[in-house]
Amino acid sequence: MVSERKGLGMRKILLISIAALGLALPPAVRSEPSPERNVYYGEQHVHTAWSFDAYAFGDTVAGPEEFYQYSLGKPTMHPGGFEVRITKPLDWAAVTEHAEHMGIIQEANDPDSPLRKSSPWLARALELATEKDPMLAFKILTATIAKGVNVESLSNPRVLAPVWKRIVEIADEYYEPGKFTTFAAYEWTSTPDSKNLHRNIFFLDTKKVPKAPFTPLDSSDPVDLWKWMDGQRAAGNELLAVSHNANLSDGLMFPTEVDHTGRPIDEAWAEARLRNEPLTEIKQVKGQSETTPGLSPNDEFANYEVFVWQLLGTEGGPPRQYGSYVRQGYRDGVALEQARGFNPYKLGLMGGSDSHVSAVPYRQDNFFGVHGVADDTPEKRIGGGKLLGLDNLWVSPAGLSAVWAEENTREAIFAGMKRRETYTTSGVRTPLRFFGGWGLESGLVDREGWVETAYAEGVPMGSDLPAKAGDAPTFAVWVVKDPDSANLDRVQIVKGWSQSGQSFEKIYDVAWAGDREPDPETGRVPPIGSTVDLARGTYTNTIGAVELRAVWTDPDFDPSLDAFYYVRALEIPTPRWSTIQAVKLGRLPPSGAGFQPVIQERAWSSPIWYTPSAAARRAAPAGLTVAELRAKGATALSDAQLKELVVGKTIGVRNTVTGKRYEILYGTKGHRLLTEIDGEPSSLREIGGLMHGGEATYEIRDGRLTTDLAGTPFEVTVYALGDDYVAARSNEFGYANYEVEPVEGP
Repeated sequence: MVSERKGLGMRKILLISIAALGLALPPAVRSEPSPERNVYYGEQHVHTAWSFDAYAFGDTVAGPEEFYQYSLGKPTMHPGGFEVRITKPLDWAAVTEHAEHMGIIQEANDPDSPLRKSSPWLARALELATEKDPMLAFKILTATIAKGVNVESLSNPRVLAPVWKRIVEIADEYYEPGKFTTFAAYEWTSTPDSKNLHRNIFFLDTKKVPKAPFTPLDSSDPVDLWKWMDGQRAAGNELLAVSHNANLSDGLMFPTEVDHTGRPIDEAWAEARLRNEPLTEIKQVKGQSETTPGLSPNDEFANYEVFVWQLLGTEGGPPRQYGSYVRQGYRDGVALEQARGFNPYKLGLMGGSDSHVSAVPYRQDNFFGVHGVADDTPEKRIGGGKLLGLDNLWVSPAGLSAVWAEENTREAIFAGMKRRETYTTSGVRTPLRFFGGWGLESGLVDREGWVETAYAEGVPMGSDLPAKAGDAPTFAVWVVKDPDSANLDRVQIVKGWSQSGQSFEKIYDVAWAGDREPDPETGRVPPIGSTVDLARGTYTNTIGAVELRAVWTDPDFDPSLDAFYYVRALEIPTPRWSTIQAVKLGRLPPSGAGFQPVIQERAWSSPIWYTPSAAARRAAPAGLTVAELRAKGATALSDAQLKELVVGKTIGVRNTVTGKRYEILYGTKGHRLLTEIDGEPSSLREIGGLMHGGEATYEIRDGRLTTDLAGTPFEVTVYALGDDYVAARSNEFGYANYEVEPVEGP
């Protein structure tokens, strides 16, 4: 099950592995087009001085051309007055300027621009604001977006069209099929009440792009964006969207009952989203959107670059976690599929930077900031400097998008994005393959030409695994280290599934370096150790593996339950950029919420989904629904009845899906304590029922008992059926999964 290669020189084995599997190589030895597809690394999210906020942050000169030149390896002048260079050229890229107010500062300073002619007073006001304080102009323009204010002169397509036209022309100028691919793209920056609903929009054919983009000034509702995209597609203009920074959406990016307008999440909503945005961004400079310790308490690697900032520096607590992270979105998606017959969250994964400087840092040892002159020196980055309340220490190097495609062209890469055959890294270039099938041979990945067989007999990342009666599915995974980065620690498969409206997750170590043995009870592989020298900010590659591969069969497969699987590959521990730069400044490495002095770089594949056949689904245990409960004559308890049942008492709860039992003490002053789980300490938290251990607040109102979990309130309705009590949680899609009874005292 576990396989790693040692013995050969690292560079030799990398070249052998890469060449044998048709991977994209550095430009000097790049492979030819391949039916087994090459991997192409790119940037799908970046801003230059033509975005009004990037201009305000100090990137006042460099535009899209400078970014493309930087992507190709040309030294570039940073706004801070020093020269920077990418560590390795990109294969493809897109400049995604904010659609609203695109190039507005440049237009305001141009006496011949449409803005100066249509609204000279506004142009002059912006000109004066940028002369006095560029951030003042930024705050004025940002307020119009966050508050939904439509300033006619700023939303006039005549003002936007010349800038957009030039962006498209520049993309064409730098497009060189087979060597470097560019896309016409922009960012739709919907920010209702300072909550992130942003999307990056990609066009396939630059000859068919609209004269002006659809912007949040036209509508800040994603449904309206999807309608516009449907219209573009109907007119022959192929395009797609990538949602990003779900971690800053305050629970709005992956809703399950209603969206932020109160519109129901139904099959039509799900189809419109998947039709238009097959991808979501999981890693960028403002943290990762995979998961958190609060959502995944049993995931030992969940506490990685968890961002704690409110968008635009808005006052308030941390954003809600439920609805803000991809893994929980995947889990809710399979639960919706099982309960209601549709899944809006079959989304592939992308990475990006969201850098507001034309030069993007992707490496811990080549990090020079992402917000212009606000973080252009080590002192500003380490010394507590802030931008809109964002501590510079929280920011991390950009993520990278990887697309499997036959060749480096717009058509091939766009097709790879559409079919979700994509993965993401934290900035390193880690080749990763992931296939699923029925009966893939155990030695498949050890054979020459195995990729051709995997395509023929299985499906790649981003696909649906066809339902089939019989054995459990098998998955082939192969990962090679980045030759310029750290060795590999392990490869994991993250599985999620659903039953009776509840969703669950489990992480399997499927390949790892060294002679470590999994714990016989938990199955977890012990930590690999660390070679990091904090005093010097260095590490060595004396541990870990160059290549890891395995064919893995799901040991817990239930053919009646919806499921997803994705790969997470981890490097050995290495020093974070903040540690490296603190050492150079003669300071102790900083640590804090959301980041640590030592990290493990990683890669995430798009999932493979399993949907049961109708016959298999009928074999699943039938859960009790609220509708069935009411049909039996059950009635919901009132506030007074709920208080009489729980306040000041210990309540026994049995999760009928998992069979686990809890004892919960509800205090008289609005606090609850989960005291037992089947007699075990409450620190052993159950994921499926979302009954996290420890103390939390609760409130009884409107006939519901509400508890806050991971920053998100969930409601419980308790029903009386004769002398019995049954409870239903608001996030379990109409199922009543909990038997409730008071616990007798001593």
